[in-house]
Amino acid sequence: MADLFNEKAKDWDADDMVKKLSSAIGTSILEHIPFNGQMDVMDFGAGTGLISSHVAPLVNKIVAVDISKAMLDKLVSKPEFHGKVEAVCQDITDKPIDAQFDLIMSAMALHHIEDTHKLIQIFSEHLKSDAMVALADLDKEDGSFHPEDTEGVFHFGFERDVFQTILENNGFDDVQYFTAHTINKEGKKYPVFLVIATKC
Repeated sequence: MADLFNEKAKDWDADDMVKKLSSAIGTSILEHIPFNGQMDVMDFGAGTGLISSHVAPLVNKIVAVDISKAMLDKLVSKPEFHGKVEAVCQDITDKPIDAQFDLIMSAMALHHIEDTHKLIQIFSEHLKSDAMVALADLDKEDGSFHPEDTEGVFHFGFERDVFQTILENNGFDDVQYFTAHTINKEGKKYPVFLVIATKC
């Protein structure tokens, strides 16, 4: 499979929109998740580790999952992650990880996964009982967020009530939504939600 983020990885951390968005999502996750030093966390679609950087000092371990080797190479090169974050370059919907987590977090990766139902099912299978998800992505938009014909985009954001139903159908309850950030791009506003839910 081609690494769609191979070129983007080089300058990803320097992108102003990416920095603002990652900071807002990371801050929102810290506000709404009760972290402790025993927690094992999966960062799904971890990229270069911009969300993991907020969480790593507060937990036992983070497994950073992504299908872009270029992005993960950038993550593992960061000294603050050494001994704390393990990078796993694989598609967990096809090849699950033999581990259970206290939290799965994700930022702006869900719209790149074609089968949302299967992904949430896989998340549930990777979580301990009473564990949580903290998932951030675009609210439903008109398709203008990404340039036309962008590869690997399967959803133009998500309707919150529809996504809540997917969570509930896969064993999650206590679903709560927050607006973590609003991206201003070319004169348009794109709200980004953070949804928190607990595995029953």
